[in-house]
Amino acid sequence: MKWMIIALAAALAAGQPRIGVVEVFGARRVPAERIRRELGVKPGDPLPKSKGEAEERLEEIDGVVRAHLEAWCCEQGRAVLYVGIEERGGPHFELRPEPSDDSLALPEEVVSAYEDFAAALARATAEGDLGEDLSRGHSLMQNVACRVAQQRLEALAELHEQLLLRAAVEAADPDTRAVAAYVAGYARNKAAAAEALQMALRDPEPAVRRNAARAMKGIAYLALTKGGPMRVQPTWFVEMLNSVVLSDRLEAAQVLSMYLERGDEAAAAQIRERALASLLEMARWQHLAHALPAYWLLGMLGGVPQEEMEKAWAAGERERMVARIEKQLRTGRK
Repeated sequence: MKWMIIALAAALAAGQPRIGVVEVFGARRVPAERIRRELGVKPGDPLPKSKGEAEERLEEIDGVVRAHLEAWCCEQGRAVLYVGIEERGGPHFELRPEPSDDSLALPEEVVSAYEDFAAALARATAEGDLGEDLSRGHSLMQNVACRVAQQRLEALAELHEQLLLRAAVEAADPDTRAVAAYVAGYARNKAAAAEALQMALRDPEPAVRRNAARAMKGIAYLALTKGGPMRVQPTWFVEMLNSVVLSDRLEAAQVLSMYLERGDEAAAAQIRERALASLLEMARWQHLAHALPAYWLLGMLGGVPQEEMEKAWAAGERERMVARIEKQLRTGRK
């Protein structure tokens, strides 16, 4: 059901995965070294045996309100352990209460179609075949199997539009909300879908937020490129950059890039005001695939030409470029 699961299956098959990098983010006042020390693992060690126990230890540190651990495969064949920290008085991504309507369920044909798409997407991801067309306000991928599955989702969204919009927001079961959030993006009424999905972006379950962000990406693209009265406010995507959950930050950076590419000054101002520190730390992450979206976003915020950003990245001068943009954005001088 959750089609963007942590990719550690191969490592697990070979035995207890080892840590290559421990990436602490969100810590501003509490020293990162203190967090690493309390965590009790370092590069070369196995992953913590109990995610919950490790998070509880970190939350006992004075000043830490919330901790979230997440492993990702791979950095030079080893796991990247992301340690998200929320500090008392620091940036806070506010989630809404857990929905409680246990009467809402999706038709089996919707669930089955989504699972078929998830399987096709997993194969496309392994092949690196992830190109997509967002011009209709939702994703239609170049990969043939994914596209066929998505076209089925289009038809089902038309048949079950109202149920999908309700289930994405109100269903008690998080898997139901996650499926509904993704398929709701294919609804014909994009304004109604956007309203429901803005709520789903603050869902207490990360998989729901992830699917809502991906569905909203298409609707936001339509609003940004076609004009007209509809506007998808970037507010919750900006707030997601402050989340302790890795996928929130990655999805938000992808969507916000579309706003900045089209010169949306309101979105740029919100990022500078609410999430600049988070964006800077993301651009410095050691796992390059995860650092890159934030790096491009920073370049657009700083007005640095893409060619110059690419040259610095290729030359291994990422830190120099990030430091330059940070100074410029904090002082207002180039």
